Amino acid sequence: MAKENFSTNTTTPHFVQKTMEEIWSSTCGSWQNCNNANISSFLSQCLEHNIDPQFCFDWISQHSNEIPNWSTVSNTAREWVNQHTSTGSPLSSENDIS
Repeated sequence: MAKENFSTNTTTPHFVQKTMEEIWSSTCGSWQNCNNANISSFLSQCLEHNIDPQFCFDWISQHSNEIPNWSTVSNTAREWVNQHTSTGSPLSSENDIS
């Protein structure tokens, strides 16, 4: 399989970007292979590695033109983020009281 060409976000620490890309490779493999089942797995593994799933969804969205059935996949991803994060926003510490 050809190596995917990922764009790196210059404001994201290299290890976060690298970990996210490794998770993507193991769950989806390629943009063309992205579907409802593996997008949920990707987001779940990002969360397990303490990478904000909303950040991961935004990264995937940058490649929407390469993902077949993007509309359905993005809806699945959005629903997953809303169910697994605080109102779809980045997670915050439970001890963080304003």
